[in-house]
Amino acid sequence: MSINRRLMTDYDFQEALDKQLKLRVFRDDHMIENGGVLVRFDDNTVVIQASVSDVSYYSRAECEIFELRKR
Repeated sequence: MSINRRLMTDYDFQEALDKQLKLRVFRDDHMIENGGVLVRFDDNTVVIQASVSDVSYYSRAECEIFELRKR
């Protein structure tokens, strides 16, 4: 079973960046990204890399981003 913890603050995003945590991204109640790691973030944008050539940019205002933890 997995646990999702929503990333909301800059501290949450910095922790995910430092620990290279796996992430899930939701927009409009649909999962649009699963298993990527945080590469960079600022006040407006989050950059997630799922593989060497798969880098995605997401709006912090439009998306919900969760840390994925396995039990």
